[in-house]
Amino acid sequence: MIFKNLKSFISLSVKHSLAYFFTESSGLQTFPEFVVVSKMDGVHVGYCDSSNKRLRQVWVNKLLNDDSEDFSWYSQDCAVYQQVFKGETDSLKQRVNQTGGHHIFQWILGCEWDEETGEVSGYRQHSCDGEDYIEFDLKTETWIILTPQAVVTKTEWDRNQAGHGLWKHFLTSVCPEWLKKFVNYGRSSLLRTDRPSVSLLQKTPSSPVSCHATGFYPDRAMMFWRKDGEELDEDVDRGEILPNHDGTFQMRADLNISSVSPEDWRRYDCVFQLSGVKEDIITKLDKAEIRTNREFPAAAVIGVVVGLLLLLLCISGLHLEKEQ
Repeated sequence: MIFKNLKSFISLSVKHSLAYFFTESSGLQTFPEFVVVSKMDGVHVGYCDSSNKRLRQVWVNKLLNDDSEDFSWYSQDCAVYQQVFKGETDSLKQRVNQTGGHHIFQWILGCEWDEETGEVSGYRQHSCDGEDYIEFDLKTETWIILTPQAVVTKTEWDRNQAGHGLWKHFLTSVCPEWLKKFVNYGRSSLLRTDRPSVSLLQKTPSSPVSCHATGFYPDRAMMFWRKDGEELDEDVDRGEILPNHDGTFQMRADLNISSVSPEDWRRYDCVFQLSGVKEDIITKLDKAEIRTNREFPAAAVIGVVVGLLLLLLCISGLHLEKEQ
């Protein structure tokens, strides 16, 4: 498949998300009883747990101080969130017959906002021990069961029409407004663009050549191989975008060169495109630029040889001294 205007394709999908993960555990000694994690565009912006630990991004604290009235709910202590969550979780435990042993209950809610179109959406879902349980349908304002065990819960929760209206307002109005303010305050750190370093890697002479980019941000990026300026689909294996430990991302695209003659290598190049950056990073398929793990550097070999010679000389010298 060939995208003629790939740069426009990746720059149009400017969606932002704000999500909250409420987790309650029972019978786990090494995990807090209650944890709340908030993420914006996949990046942690807040955390608190039942041990009263609270961490937030610096710009989030500034926003809460500047606009404390609108964010009063967000600024609550973990104990307040726990009480709200506990009421629903206790009833779920009874219905799924999981009042004892080791269990984890999770409540996920959040919203998305498309900065280009202005479209907003929201979601709320519950899970038990890692299995999806029930989710809220904003359009019908009813609950959708994700497991047969949730039938009784759906019947009971569907009666709470007043509560449905409040949640719909929160997910489609309050949450998106928060998200927009978060985007504005966190723009310098969350909406930055970091260009990657791009390398050509190969395990063996017969292995595919991997075009590897690492250290880029955000994760809205594309990488592909071209031949004579045309994007290739066959003989190319595109990897997923993966996170790095420092908050940046990495990705790769492998080119099968088994059918590429040496004289045709110059016709191929790897293209990396990052949303928000006009210039593409283009890397020519050049044997001299490929890094491998099969070569032992000549300098290292020379260093080892010299070191051994010096060691032998020292040993010989000590031996002579003893003989004298």
